[in-house]
Amino acid sequence: MKKILVIEDEQFIRENIVEILEANDYQVLSAPDGAAGVELALQHLPDLILCDVMMPELDGHAVLQQLRENPATYATPFIFLTAKANTKDLREGMNLGADDYLTKPFRVPDLLTAVSTRLEKSLQDRRKADERLEELRNNIALSLPHEFLTPISGILGCAELLRTSMDLMSREEINEMLEQLSYSARRLNRLVQNFLLHARLISAGVEHSAEEIRAQLLAGGFTESARAVIADVVQTKSVQDHRENDVKVNIEGDAAIAMRQMYFSKIVEELVDNAIKYSHPGAPITISASVLNNVFVLVIVNIGRHMLPEQIASIGAYTQFDRKIYEQQGSGLGLSIAKKLLEFHGGRLDIESLDGQTTVTIKIPLAHNV
Repeated sequence: MKKILVIEDEQFIRENIVEILEANDYQVLSAPDGAAGVELALQHLPDLILCDVMMPELDGHAVLQQLRENPATYATPFIFLTAKANTKDLREGMNLGADDYLTKPFRVPDLLTAVSTRLEKSLQDRRKADERLEELRNNIALSLPHEFLTPISGILGCAELLRTSMDLMSREEINEMLEQLSYSARRLNRLVQNFLLHARLISAGVEHSAEEIRAQLLAGGFTESARAVIADVVQTKSVQDHRENDVKVNIEGDAAIAMRQMYFSKIVEELVDNAIKYSHPGAPITISASVLNNVFVLVIVNIGRHMLPEQIASIGAYTQFDRKIYEQQGSGLGLSIAKKLLEFHGGRLDIESLDGQTTVTIKIPLAHNV
């Protein structure tokens, strides 16, 4: 039996709605004011809330705002009951996250239709969310053994060689084993961090709106110097992969962008890593950046095996966890993370790949535009 909370300060209307809903097999709770309504909502977690807009002290908009800020009730279907329905009121309610409006006086069929429609939509949304999360769990479970096996094997192999044969190795051979051991450990650590970050981004996309996610991500501040982040990442990655002479950087000016530095650094790291990994040694990799129309634009071009259109189209889909995707150039988990982070921050990622040349372009709003 579905549980419905009715928040209405007019006793006659409140009792009438309760009677109608109970007669149609709903379990009904009721509150005479906004404060009591919020308390009941948090205590009983109803499946749907009907709430009057015009109430003393805590009105309907304030009730909705409080409930949307609480993780336990942020997604609860919410229908406003109002004696007026002008455009301003409708817009304000919808901006706060209301699902529907009923204008008083309303007919019984209209009430029951609105309630059943919102309950059904809520059920469908939960089913879709469950399906997407189950797909995510399955794809992670299938890909984890394969993706972790390579770096783990490298760590175990190097460690065993050092344990059993270090006395027979030259200093150069020992250093080579230690370097390989360090490389495998870094690769494993990065893989774990990427899986965890991607899982969080997928879950956030299922459970929250893009606006809510963006507000949460930006709560930690902005990137004050895009140039400094790019220079630091490029220096680190090119040295690690012995490609210092291949990577050329050209950044026109500097900018503060609407993204926390840790996330911007992650995006640049993944894009530069893909450019290095999937280009021929000795082939040039060009990285340029500029500000156009109050948007920071970063372009990375590499020469190597190009990406197929279907690989580009699949970026960000759940199939990136599939083993086949990891065996394809430039369409792995890193690009998916970069795309999702950009989307959540109001940016975008575009890829063009033709005749062995791949161009990745990202666009991010400047900090003062948010």
